[in-house]
Amino acid sequence: MDLIADILLTAGAIGAGVYCFVLGRRLNRFNDLEKGVGGAVAVLSAQVDDLNRTLTAAQQTAATSAETLTELTKRAEDMSRRLELQMASLHDLPTEPEPITAKPEIPPSQTSPAAPMFARRSHSDTTGDAA
Repeated sequence: MDLIADILLTAGAIGAGVYCFVLGRRLNRFNDLEKGVGGAVAVLSAQVDDLNRTLTAAQQTAATSAETLTELTKRAEDMSRRLELQMASLHDLPTEPEPITAKPEIPPSQTSPAAPMFARRSHSDTTGDAA
């Protein structure tokens, strides 16, 4: 009976050893950094780091854009107030121009009918052949 117990105990120990060996190999493949879940976890961890950096950069860009947009909105509101003031001041102007009642005075030297406006010269007067 002791012999059968020893054989069964040895067989159980060998079975447990084989089971541990197979389980160890599977666990090594499972944690392999290139093919297994360990690799997937490593890749996902790297992607999370990249996403965190991208998110930080996007938040900084959004904050800068918000500041710029706020500044531009304030400038637009100021310009809107100025334009409204200019439009309001245009309502004070008359709609039709006033007629000009005063006539411009012409000096008497230009209105005398004795002096000709234009003088006509002949060709002989300009060349000196007349004398």
